[in-house]
Amino acid sequence: MKELLNGIIDLHIHAGPSVAKRSVDAIEMMQEAVDAGYRAAVIKDHYFPTMMSATMAQQHFGQEKTQMFGGIVLNNSVGLFNLNAVDAACAMGAKFVCMPTVSSKCHINGHKGAFLGAGNTSAAENPVCYLKENGELDANLIQVLEYMAKKPEVILYTGHGTAPEVDALIHKAAELGIQRILVNHPHFLVHATYEQMASWAKLGAFIELNAGVVKGIATLSEPVDISVVGKMIEAVPTDRLVVDSDFGQKVNGSPVDGLYRFICALMKVLHVTQEQITAMTKTNPAWLLGL
Repeated sequence: MKELLNGIIDLHIHAGPSVAKRSVDAIEMMQEAVDAGYRAAVIKDHYFPTMMSATMAQQHFGQEKTQMFGGIVLNNSVGLFNLNAVDAACAMGAKFVCMPTVSSKCHINGHKGAFLGAGNTSAAENPVCYLKENGELDANLIQVLEYMAKKPEVILYTGHGTAPEVDALIHKAAELGIQRILVNHPHFLVHATYEQMASWAKLGAFIELNAGVVKGIATLSEPVDISVVGKMIEAVPTDRLVVDSDFGQKVNGSPVDGLYRFICALMKVLHVTQEQITAMTKTNPAWLLGL
């Protein structure tokens, strides 16, 4: 396990503090990452920016060889496509800006109240669909993308929109010159086709393969069979794939353990090579983070 994970980068970890129940907080995740020999860990929260937690964990519990980063997710809790919130996040070192997740109409319709990462909040979500019926993107979203085009070090995470939303988002991002794009679990909730995934990769996006949605690896009401992951690997070039955990939910346990078990399954079940694993867990994520 130590040998396989040494130097690895996980771009998608849900670590507390959070209004949702988490298996680890930022400091515990940093300690696990250091022990496992991680090069970097990126923590994400659906409701609140994570730069503060990441910075504190890094300064007080990190090591030079292991870094922790955070970012912001544009849900209702931060004012959706709030340019001031994005600007403040980037000023504090945000490594990613993520499109709506729990506030996305696609997410709300898809989970129907059974989302493991749901927070203990009382205000109702206002469902968001940022692609209008006429095919135009939300004007405030475009303003955020234009801002991000001037921040080449920041990664655009696509979030939990529908495949048409994500498609329009990636095309606009590419048009504006945004180079660092990570398509979040297109095989889960987004329901993108393999052809769409391949087309997004050709536009410069990286496609995410995450442990947290795969049958036998994580607890999920409707998990994805690992054969789907195999078809994604066939459809998208290795240099455009990223493997991460998407762990941190209370029921799923350690993100380090989940990522390790997923990598083992990729190698044993799908016969993914060590060279491919290195590209998807180290080389490609390192480029996205600018390391």
